[in-house]
Amino acid sequence: MPLTFTFDPVVTPELRDGVLDLWTDVTNAGGAVGFVPPVTREDIRPGLVRQFVSMAEERSRLLVGHDEEGRVAATAFLTFNTHHLMTHWLWLYTVMVHPRHQGKGYGRDLLAAAEESARTVDGIEAIRLTCRGGLGLERFYASCGYKEVGRVPDAIRVAPGDDRDDVVMLLPLT
Repeated sequence: MPLTFTFDPVVTPELRDGVLDLWTDVTNAGGAVGFVPPVTREDIRPGLVRQFVSMAEERSRLLVGHDEEGRVAATAFLTFNTHHLMTHWLWLYTVMVHPRHQGKGYGRDLLAAAEESARTVDGIEAIRLTCRGGLGLERFYASCGYKEVGRVPDAIRVAPGDDRDDVVMLLPLT
């Protein structure tokens, strides 16, 4: 059964806890979402609070997917540029699908919903994201229409001696 997506949901305690659990579970399953396992909810909480502050300041918007049981199963944050020469594109951050739903096509569904959501935002002509090299993520994003437009070698240090490329991907909307 497909996920049900909501753009700009009301942030309730249930949604907050659902996103916190998702982010923790994705990280602990090895997902490249800003942390390295093992993590606890308390490790993730400050990052989530920063995202919610960004939303309250209208610098970011949340896309959330719920599964058939109503649980938070996928998220992405669409974040606006503050530089006046770059307001025609936005960033896609913290793209996550819960590990229990891997292999069901929900990642593609999430990216399609993010594209559809971005198209509703006045003046947005492209989506940009970065991903951690070495995991095949750039191939997945390319299969969803994103093009690699840059790469910074060894920019992400996952652990001592384990540096990864920071890969920049772009999806034009026009």
